Amino acid sequence: MSTNSAAQAQAAAQKSARRLPPELNIFLVLIGIALVYEVLGWIFVGQSFLMNTQRLTIIILQVAVIGIIAVGVTQVIITGGIDLSSGSVVGMTAMFSASLAQASTWPRALYPSLTDLPVIVPLAVGIGVGLLAGIINGQLIARTKIPPFIATLGMMVSARGMSKWYTKGQPVSGLTEQFTFIGTGIWPVVIFLVVAVIFHIALRYTRYGKFTYAIGANVQAARVSGINVESHLVKVYAIAGALAGLAGVVTAARAQTAQAGMGVMYELDAIAATVIGGTSLAGGVGRITGTVIGTVILGVMTSGFTFLRVDAYYQEIVKGVIIVAAVVVDVYRQKKRKT
Repeated sequence: MSTNSAAQAQAAAQKSARRLPPELNIFLVLIGIALVYEVLGWIFVGQSFLMNTQRLTIIILQVAVIGIIAVGVTQVIITGGIDLSSGSVVGMTAMFSASLAQASTWPRALYPSLTDLPVIVPLAVGIGVGLLAGIINGQLIARTKIPPFIATLGMMVSARGMSKWYTKGQPVSGLTEQFTFIGTGIWPVVIFLVVAVIFHIALRYTRYGKFTYAIGANVQAARVSGINVESHLVKVYAIAGALAGLAGVVTAARAQTAQAGMGVMYELDAIAATVIGGTSLAGGVGRITGTVIGTVILGVMTSGFTFLRVDAYYQEIVKGVIIVAAVVVDVYRQKKRKT
């Protein structure tokens, strides 16, 4: 009788532990990092890191664009893939959307007959160009069976070249107030959170999400169960491309100009935020909520380094170490899950 009671108590404890959200540990890491910066701030700088509302606002605004990209990258990685093209797609879509958002008062408009257009036009063009890039990625991966790393690497180089060719390397300026409004104030954060909520619901409660996790967990089992793997992969990469396009529009609106060099290394920051947020590079595991927290962690780290006046070179070194550490933890977690 006592043995049964002990077994029941153990089962209840395990069930209670399973109810705890997996993002809790990631959130505790975020709190820990912020507290470390707070202590180091008083020791080395003589200021508070957390009590500066302006600094916290800047952190949130800085991570919004990376967060939008990371939402798409999360879905790609859950399928067991990778997307290295998102940063270049940001630069390309920024150029295309900005070229259709110029005001008639700007003397060097790229298309003088297409100035003062409604804001929906450059917004749709930016998202559409990103969507097309994502579809090309998905088709290459699904139809030709080449590794996602190679397909998206090719798109990364091509998209960056396209953004330079489009205006022969010249920046695009003189944007309308309606367009730049997208990047002002808290709007980038609102866009990021809306995107995160939409795809959190899509991954958890829709057939799209079930198919995405199934493909990442076991692609052969997914195919046997009736899932059109190739078609679904195209959808996932198309969504990632569209979100990179949206991020490009927000980037151009925030900067009030567009340059071919925009978005450099954004893809690595998005992957880092996704991995730090608990998404497994092996596929089949990950949540948008974890990615949101991982994105904030990345922003807090960057802001904290700047706050402590740490040289930019050291920042990159530490960021790389943290990414590798997150992958090591993920590998350990996968082994533990299997055993």
